[in-house]
Amino acid sequence: MAEGVNATLVGGRRAGTEPSGTPGPRRVHLPLAAVAAVFTVAQLLLVPPSMGLGWDETVYVSQVTSHHPAAFFSAPRSRGVPLLVAPVASWSASTELLRVYLAVVSGLGLYLALRAWRGLFPVRVLATAGAFFATLWVTLFYGPQAMPNYWVAVGALICVGCFVRVLGAGAGGRALWGVASGAALMALMRPADAVWVAVPLLLFALARRRRTPLPALAGGLAAGGLEWVAEAYAWHGGLAERLSRASEIQGGLGWNLAVDDQLRSLGGRGLCRPCTGAMPDLPVVLWWLLLPLVVLLGVAVAVRARRPVPTLLPLACAVTSALPYLFMIGYAAPRFLQPAYALLALPVADALWHLVRDGRGRWRPVLAPLVALAVAGHLAVQTAVLVGTVNRNTDSRQDWTRVARELHRLGVRPPCLVTGHEAIPIGYYAGCSSGETGGNNGNTTAAEITERARRIPVAAVTGPGGTPPGYARDWTPHRVTDLSIRVAPRG
Repeated sequence: MAEGVNATLVGGRRAGTEPSGTPGPRRVHLPLAAVAAVFTVAQLLLVPPSMGLGWDETVYVSQVTSHHPAAFFSAPRSRGVPLLVAPVASWSASTELLRVYLAVVSGLGLYLALRAWRGLFPVRVLATAGAFFATLWVTLFYGPQAMPNYWVAVGALICVGCFVRVLGAGAGGRALWGVASGAALMALMRPADAVWVAVPLLLFALARRRRTPLPALAGGLAAGGLEWVAEAYAWHGGLAERLSRASEIQGGLGWNLAVDDQLRSLGGRGLCRPCTGAMPDLPVVLWWLLLPLVVLLGVAVAVRARRPVPTLLPLACAVTSALPYLFMIGYAAPRFLQPAYALLALPVADALWHLVRDGRGRWRPVLAPLVALAVAGHLAVQTAVLVGTVNRNTDSRQDWTRVARELHRLGVRPPCLVTGHEAIPIGYYAGCSSGETGGNNGNTTAAEITERARRIPVAAVTGPGGTPPGYARDWTPHRVTDLSIRVAPRG
């Protein structure tokens, strides 16, 4: 009997075949391509392409578009998303076109990520895993958005899948390139997340003395993170200073129990900071509590089938990727856990198929209907949260459009400057630069703002219950929605 890692991977490959024998390329690719295609169409149907850009999206898109001044790019951000959107945003100001483009490439990304696992799980398990991840409201909502977390999830699936393939016999240079490209994609999007995902891969390879994939892993991380490191020395005073500033902006990394914050955010809150208020509806809570139980069942199935590595390794990477967002920051956003959800989709899918079919491939007459009912509940819960989230975000982004129109009516037109409450998105929608004298996005001073007001239109925005900055108290106030806008006098 084979022993060690090769034995577990051989078992995984045996599990990757269908009962009728080894599936041909078409039988492997078509179900995965179908899942990716449905995912793309679902995004376009459920998340209207006309939905305006969100706060973070305006920061990323403004870096490459010629239609808007570049917004302040804070220390934690990386240049992966601007590179992703550049093929469209660099020449078109159309939000609809950008959304369609992102929906298509996100579907392609899901397909490539699932292909990285071919032969390690049955095709039906891979297709189910893709469907599970693709039907999460957070995946559907952020797939067509200019945000990094979905792409970290895609990179994690590619990197971990190819890493497992390299550990097995017969994997060649293509798998090594997959490890490198997946790691590079993660690091290009969010360098810190890439490191957290990679830790179990590094430890496993060292513990088992299987070092073949380590140069590809390290090279991919270095290639993806090189720009972020270079920018740290060029603009932030060095790598240590940038890391310190990034930690400060994120509230100071350290022990901080944020599990309840993440649960609160699952009700459709894009950013939960500070994370107060009621818990989401009971079906959402039950879904989140049942998820780890199904994952544990998937682990038991893999161990019993003597193919633990293809299940335990992505599980370990999912755990480490989620750790900082569950225990080290004081706020939450559901998109932070996308890489974990993507990696957990594999044991979840394996467990579901184990529940509905016995060892001989026959349907279980009692469990199969119950699983079908649970899947229907999953779809209902995710769709309900998605619809509410889309509606709320559409309304808030329409508010920014209305404020921008009013600014134009008041004479604040490009070239111009917006400062104060929500200055970054409002400035983007108005075609203006944005400036803050303090906080996480501080990039100017009061003296610079008053000096620029002598040359270009400047508006200071005050939120509900806020007080205007000292330099703008004598400027003429205007009410727009629930905001107070003061426009600097000219001349």
